Amino acid sequence: MRNSWEVLNLKLLEAIKQCCVRVDEYIWSLFPEEARPKELYDASRHLIKAGGKRLRPFLVIQSCIAVGGDVDAAIPAAASVELIHNFTLVHDDIMDRDEFRRGVPTVHTVWGVPTAILAGDLLFSKAFEAILKCADNPSVPPARVVEAGRRLAEAVSTIAEGQALDMRMSGRLREEMVSEEEYMEMIYKKTAALFKVSCEVGAIIGGGSDWQVAALSSYGENIGIAFQMLDDILGVTADEKVLGKPVGSDLREGKCTLIMIHALKNASSSQREMIMKVYGKSEISVDELNAVVKVLEDLGSISYVRELANRHVALAKDSISILPESDAKSLLMELADFVISRKY
Repeated sequence: MRNSWEVLNLKLLEAIKQCCVRVDEYIWSLFPEEARPKELYDASRHLIKAGGKRLRPFLVIQSCIAVGGDVDAAIPAAASVELIHNFTLVHDDIMDRDEFRRGVPTVHTVWGVPTAILAGDLLFSKAFEAILKCADNPSVPPARVVEAGRRLAEAVSTIAEGQALDMRMSGRLREEMVSEEEYMEMIYKKTAALFKVSCEVGAIIGGGSDWQVAALSSYGENIGIAFQMLDDILGVTADEKVLGKPVGSDLREGKCTLIMIHALKNASSSQREMIMKVYGKSEISVDELNAVVKVLEDLGSISYVRELANRHVALAKDSISILPESDAKSLLMELADFVISRKY
């Protein structure tokens, strides 16, 4: 992990570490060691224990601080979005048949599909238990807790829609072209929606005004879009040991990414044939992967997606430029730079 954080200054690194500690402590209080059935709770803790960047809870906390809110009030909400994130990962890994996540075997690989489904369900329910506990803090009006919970519930519905779109698009590139507009709708729903609501929830719990919530909402949405675009790039170019999950899985599964959309739109017949030999193939050799990556680079597809990600990061920064100057605002600006320079 250390190499991946080299792009961050020490202040941002320390802030994220502090966030991880406080949020994780709260999460463990929801999953006590004595809880039963043991197998279910062990499975539910598995990916959380494996690590992760904790960017979404960090967004909750910094958004709360940026509008002048109480950090303590934001901790349950921060835990809530992290639990939602892990719930989606557990179920996504089942659907994608991935064997590793965060450098460890996936939940369904260790405990089987039925228990993994239940583990995801438990994470989901605990997430809403957590966000409702924001009402225990006297500084947070009940109406704001209700609004935060409503937005989180809407975001989860949006994420489900995004996953359905992703599944429907998988393999479609063999038969027809997928438009950039379709892709953007899918990644907004599947990925950006949770970044967006993380910022909204933090600002709402922190007592932010309508315009402050809107500014942070736009920031989160654009950061989320850029994050997914970088995920697509890392999926074909990253070091597997650093990434913590199989490189090339998007190609093996026939996933629809903007890299593939751009490449197939601009490829010659021979380049298209080379790509399609690997696209959707369950077993891809290192040589095959490297050959396809070279084609994607030659077509400018990877650089095209990276440039789009840069634009969305710029939009994110512009969105919060109207917020008062604060350490939290500075950290959010620096986090935007991390999103497009990360290695995992």
